[in-house]
Amino acid sequence: MNTLHPVLFVPHGSPMFALQPGAAGAAMSAVAGRIGSPRSVVVISPHWETDLPTVGTSARLETIHDFGGFDPRLFEIQYPATGCPEVARQVVAALSIAGFKVQTDALRGLDHGAWVPLRQMFPDADVPVVPISLQHEGGPQYAYAVGQALAPLAAQGHLIMASGNITHNLRDWQMLRQSSQPTPDYVYQFSDWVHAQMMDRNTKSLLNYRSTQPAGLQAHPRDEHLLPLFTALGAAGPSAQPEVFYRGVSDQVIAMDGYIFH
Repeated sequence: MNTLHPVLFVPHGSPMFALQPGAAGAAMSAVAGRIGSPRSVVVISPHWETDLPTVGTSARLETIHDFGGFDPRLFEIQYPATGCPEVARQVVAALSIAGFKVQTDALRGLDHGAWVPLRQMFPDADVPVVPISLQHEGGPQYAYAVGQALAPLAAQGHLIMASGNITHNLRDWQMLRQSSQPTPDYVYQFSDWVHAQMMDRNTKSLLNYRSTQPAGLQAHPRDEHLLPLFTALGAAGPSAQPEVFYRGVSDQVIAMDGYIFH
């Protein structure tokens, strides 16, 4: 008997989130306890970008430390996730049925946008994981369509987990991380606006955020970290009820809001 799993949009913050999960991490752990154990996790991360949707098919997923200049302890962390070639084939089929040209990658592991939240939510690495790449050039509508294609998997007991951040301005993060300056107003303005649109189920406004929200461009000079939200929206479907499970700001400019779609 299949179990319909909710869809998640989770924050992953900076790599230091793995060592300092704080309140956001506790909220993510609590959500994992609520949803139980899925058949697998299909994870979309902005740190794996390809021209075409690409599905990781490896049975053993390497922990990729795709960052530099952080606490050396981060490079000692391993998340020994097991892949699932069978589920990967189902993901490929779902995308293909929806009209996408799909590629596979038998070597790809998990970047920090995937393993950091997975480690927080499933610390025993006891749930199979299938990674999917992001197509930045496709924009919000494309990311949303990818989510729509993945929707049937949730009805088969798989957890669709999109990882990103509601605000992500790398230049501002680099400028402010060593300073005592307050969080810029645009961070709260944009995260508040996204939350309001989510609660009103105003998907059209969200998809067109660059023209409907003045703070959008500053919140995301390059919007790869917001695109997973649209994939989550597409996978959840228009009748899903969004619930925010955490709201807060990390490192002064990273909105760590997380949503579960029932």
